[in-house]
Amino acid sequence: MPFDHDTVVGFSKSFGLIYLVVLSIICLAWTYWPSNKKGFDEAARMPVLDEEDRPWR
Repeated sequence: MPFDHDTVVGFSKSFGLIYLVVLSIICLAWTYWPSNKKGFDEAARMPVLDEEDRPWR
């Protein structure tokens, strides 16, 4: 199997696509996993720092 430029580009495009699709599925599964709901609810109730951002004086 010759490793010319077109072969390497084709492999990297295919591998990159598979890698990004699998990574997206893992991120979505982690986000919607029922045991993570408590952590996301706590983070939603954290104080917003942007509202308190004003000059000292």
